[in-house]
Order: sequence, then C-alpha cells, then structure tokens
Amino acid sequence: MRLSRASHWFVNESSQVKVIAIESSADMERAFAIRRRVFVEEQNVPEEIEMDADDSHSFHALAILDGVAIGCGRMLEHGDTEVKIGRMAVLSEFRKTGVGALILRFLIDRARARGVRKAILHAQLTAEGFYLKEGFKPVGGVFDEAGIAHRKMEREL
Repeated sequence: MRLSRASHWFVNESSQVKVIAIESSADMERAFAIRRRVFVEEQNVPEEIEMDADDSHSFHALAILDGVAIGCGRMLEHGDTEVKIGRMAVLSEFRKTGVGALILRFLIDRARARGVRKAILHAQLTAEGFYLKEGFKPVGGVFDEAGIAHRKMEREL
C-alpha cells in the first residue's frame, strides 16, 4: 500500500486507476470540474480561456480511482497525421503518483490506433520534465499562454 500526499487517500492492490474515454455528459462534467480546480482555481486561468471551442471536437480521457475522477486530458486532431494533447490535469493530492503518465499514454495509444504519427503539446515549464520522460522533445523558445510560461513539445508516435 502507498499513501498519496493527501493523508486520507490510500492506493493499494485492490485500488486501481482506470483511464477511460469520455463518452457521457456526466463524465465530461467531471473532467470540467477537475480542470476548473486545477487551472482556474489553482493557476488563476480565466474560465473563458480554459473552457474553449476545441472541447466540443476533442477526444477526452478521464482517470478514475475507486469511482472518483482524479485526472483528465484531451486530444485534438490536426489533420490526418498530428494531434495536439492538452488540458492535462491531475488533482493536487494525486500528482507525482503516475496518474498523469497513465492519461498521457492512453491518449498516445488512441492517437496511434487512429494512424496518427506525431503528437504536439504546449507544456507548462513546470511540467516540461514530465513530458521529457515520456519522450517529448522541446521545440522553440518559451512563450506565454494564459499568463503561464509554456514551451511547445513534440513526439513521433
């Protein structure tokens, strides 16, 4: 058994994080709640920027532990050969436990299954190391997005 950073959450052999494709409005609302908490409340991103038109035509994933939604991410197709991964968010008490990697790998697997050959993303600089470990390479310099320093990264699939 391992204890997450929030003392009331335990993850043991019988508890397993599942990542699912979001296929219902109820699950989409759970993802939006995570994004509001992480981006709007914690990082002060304006909600009108956070919730955007791309949500309606993106593929969304949700990480669930014992029925509780704890992380999410999305992927937007750019033509036939490239996807943009974004809105990767994990509740603070579950960060650095591997949940983000599970979501990212789920999205990458889905992109590969669709025949996509490359994934891009805009990484917050504080998360750049995470994406480097997952095989992404930095492209270009640092830029501001929603008041937060980012760098474009990409990976061949």
